[in-house]
Amino acid sequence: MDQKRLLAAIALSIGILLTFEVYNRSQNPAPVAPPPAASTAAVPLPSTPAAPGGAAAPGAAPGAATAVTAAPPAVPARMVAVENPRVQGRISARGLMLESLILRDYRETIERNSPLVTLLAPRGTPEGYFGQWGWTAADGRTRVPDNDTDWEVAGGPLTATNPVIFTWDNGQGQVFQAVLSLDANYMFHMQQRVVNNAAEPVQLLPWARIRRERTPQVAGFFILHEGFIAVQDGRLTEITYTDGKKEQTGPRRAQGSAWDNEATEGWAGLSDKYWLTALTRADDGTRLRSAFRHIQDGTVDRWQVDVAPPAPVTIAPGATDTLATRLFAGAKEVRLLDDYTDRLRIQNLDKAIDFGWFYFITKPFFYGLDWLFVLTGNMGIAILIFTLALKIAFFPLANKAYKSMSRMRLLAPKMTEIRERYKEEPQKMQAEMMSLYKTEKINPASGCLPILIQIPVFFALYKVLFVTIEMRHAPFFGWIRDLSAPDPTNVFNLFGLIPFDPPTFLHLPAWAIAMGLTMYFQQKLNPQPPDPIQQKIFQWMPVIFTFMLASFPAGLVIYWTWNNLLSITQQWYIMRLDAKAKGAKPPSQGGTGSGAVAVKK
Repeated sequence: MDQKRLLAAIALSIGILLTFEVYNRSQNPAPVAPPPAASTAAVPLPSTPAAPGGAAAPGAAPGAATAVTAAPPAVPARMVAVENPRVQGRISARGLMLESLILRDYRETIERNSPLVTLLAPRGTPEGYFGQWGWTAADGRTRVPDNDTDWEVAGGPLTATNPVIFTWDNGQGQVFQAVLSLDANYMFHMQQRVVNNAAEPVQLLPWARIRRERTPQVAGFFILHEGFIAVQDGRLTEITYTDGKKEQTGPRRAQGSAWDNEATEGWAGLSDKYWLTALTRADDGTRLRSAFRHIQDGTVDRWQVDVAPPAPVTIAPGATDTLATRLFAGAKEVRLLDDYTDRLRIQNLDKAIDFGWFYFITKPFFYGLDWLFVLTGNMGIAILIFTLALKIAFFPLANKAYKSMSRMRLLAPKMTEIRERYKEEPQKMQAEMMSLYKTEKINPASGCLPILIQIPVFFALYKVLFVTIEMRHAPFFGWIRDLSAPDPTNVFNLFGLIPFDPPTFLHLPAWAIAMGLTMYFQQKLNPQPPDPIQQKIFQWMPVIFTFMLASFPAGLVIYWTWNNLLSITQQWYIMRLDAKAKGAKPPSQGGTGSGAVAVKK
């Protein structure tokens, strides 16, 4: 029974790891071909009423697009530079688009001359990804700005201390104004105003949107969400690009969106592994309708997140209407997102980071590792210290489990004899085994506890290393220059001495081998199962885990190796003490503990 329980725990561990491996190696969605550079993108807008009198309103259907087919203007659009210590980019005064944003603190690779990360790119380019603000004419007669509208600009460049004001007069008595500001990090604040100087009221719907002109290359990991994401009134919603397309072209075709929701708190956006663009209200209590949309443009899939009031606003003569929103565009840094959550009251913005099911463990783990990193200056050292702290925290429980395993090892000859004696009488054998456990005060299931406890710990630490940008490009020592990436060495090319690039399934790095060896030695300290088949399974486990963890982040493999070493030390010490107390020869000296139990005939 004890071996079956232990085998079940091991099988559970392998099952979880195999699940990771299967999904991690799943095929990634191929990026679609970008539109020709000469084409002009459409303007899909939030839901608005149909125009009266048959007039075509720009947003006549939810998520519909108003095609702009005007010839490219001869005069280049005016650009307003965006600059703060952490970003650089530009806003196009034609169409009121934040069309370029580069993150100053992050590079594409670990190489020093690697390009900086480009988050946003202009409409019409292969990587088109931008933010935009505008209005829809709900009355079907009011002239509103579109993609080709050239706004007048006051101020610039846009900095953390210098806002920019955009103004446009439609010639019908309405003046549109957009006041854009930026903080010292990644948060933009937009205030959209309309002054109605006409003699009649107008009906308008202000909106803000994030638009992605192609399907991005996603990592394709089961435990990592990439795509649409929102928190609305405390509820997290995650929809992948694939599922979003299925929803909008299937059951939600009539609604014109893959998802929509009205709320007074929260945000909505597009999430990558390390980067986020998200829209939210700037004023507490403002009710907004957020929507995820898929727009099919020929063979090209386009993606949009937009926010707008639930219904068009009627602006009386002489009145002014204002909508204030925020746009986050930057890196998903845990402490920064927490600061925005607290200071700007943006609900659960930290959930943009996919901490997963064990959020209540994973996030504290991050804070612990980050604190140790600040102290040591090396994230790898922080992982080692953190693992030691975990071993100390679980010492009483692990101590009890290892003592039980030590006694099980000493009782192995007696247990084998009972199995042999009563192999034709399973019930009698079980009764004798239970009597032996009771006499020796051993809990056969206690040896499984360290494994069961390590599963959520392993998963939580794996998530921290995999999803938090603070781990990205964090070096250790020697050849490990990025703890969030797999160990680049490989035994099959003699760790780089042979000019040969082995296929992925032959990737066997140094740290994975070290992990396998420590697992092998740890296994030798455990009582061997009497069943030959189980013995063979256990013998192959270190090899299976070695190849399985070869493609995992180096930081995780280092953690596993170090944890094995600490477990071996603790288990060997406990077994030695227990063997001396029983008068048996310690395992390190080749003893089996057979003298610990008198065999009754």
